[in-house]
Amino acid sequence: MNDLKRVYSLLGLSQRSGKLASGEFMVEKAVKEGRAALVILAADASENTKKKFYNMGAFYQVPVVELSDKDTLGHRIGRTERSSLALLDDGFAKAVKKELESYSTRR
Repeated sequence: MNDLKRVYSLLGLSQRSGKLASGEFMVEKAVKEGRAALVILAADASENTKKKFYNMGAFYQVPVVELSDKDTLGHRIGRTERSSLALLDDGFAKAVKKELESYSTRR
């Protein structure tokens, strides 16, 4: 989990700067309005939630990744558990994608 420290830091920064939508309703709204640059799903989200956001991401051309669990995602943005997050800023989204790619090559 320490390897993802930079990703979690970026999520916290995006939350504080107002560039993060969290929770199914707000994430869905952000994707449909074209504001979402990246959707992050908790690995332990329900299969229906995962299917919904993967399909929505494909339709609206928004990348979707799975990361961590609901408790950790919520905790890292200062909220209760969250199964979905949407980064609303291209810069934050690119930085998170870069860190996740770097993490996956180290594993």
